[in-house]
Amino acid sequence: MTRRNLMLLAAAGSLALLIGAYIFQALGYAPCKLCLWQRWPHWMGVGVGVVALIVGPYLLLALLGALTALTTAGIGAYHTGVERGWWEGPTSCSGTGPGLGGMSGADLLSLDAPVDIVMCDEVAWAFLDVSMASWNVVASLVIALIWFKAMTRDDDAVAGA
Repeated sequence: MTRRNLMLLAAAGSLALLIGAYIFQALGYAPCKLCLWQRWPHWMGVGVGVVALIVGPYLLLALLGALTALTTAGIGAYHTGVERGWWEGPTSCSGTGPGLGGMSGADLLSLDAPVDIVMCDEVAWAFLDVSMASWNVVASLVIALIWFKAMTRDDDAVAGA
């Protein structure tokens, strides 16, 4: 498989994960803040694949693609830790925070508060007791390996392939 094909395969993997995320969202599984953060590096990986398709499969692009996959894997690992209670997540979407003690009665009764916050420390869906964030880690590491394979591929040695 050529460097270009490996790069396109890796970018297609990121695109497939994004499509899956949007399908889950359409099915009613609203993403939390950390879920959304995990999508950005995948979009960048797709973009790197498009650039590789247009300008060529350069080594630097393969490195950039690998970094995008490792970034989303890192965010997913952080999200997994938040879900499992290994560490605290962002106060804006997890069960941590200052609590109700500092709020006035008017604040507590206000209807202006957002009601559709999706909590980052709750698992919305799991397969084999593994959450979507954890599956993103696994898939993103596989995608990173494909990007790394593209980096080590010497297309000059397989001219005509």
